[in-house]
Amino acid sequence: MTKRSVIKMKAKVRKPTENESQEAESWPIWEKEESEFPWEYFEQETCLILEGKAVVKTPEETIEFGIGDYVVFPEGLKCTWEIKKKIRKHYKFG
Repeated sequence: MTKRSVIKMKAKVRKPTENESQEAESWPIWEKEESEFPWEYFEQETCLILEGKAVVKTPEETIEFGIGDYVVFPEGLKCTWEIKKKIRKHYKFG
């Protein structure tokens, strides 16, 4: 019998390095008004928050982020987004 390992999917929130901020400027921009919706990541997403505030809830954690945060969502993460203040972000998949 083999044991199945359980991988906890966690998003990472931090401030970007100067190089990361510069790189993100070339990424597309996504905007969304205040709302709540379920989401699943089929590949990793990295984003730099330009405006707004959001809370993302998973079974393991609740994270909050806003202007200036650099957020990495892992592939396979299932969550619920709650946009508290209209969000605008640069984003990159993969």
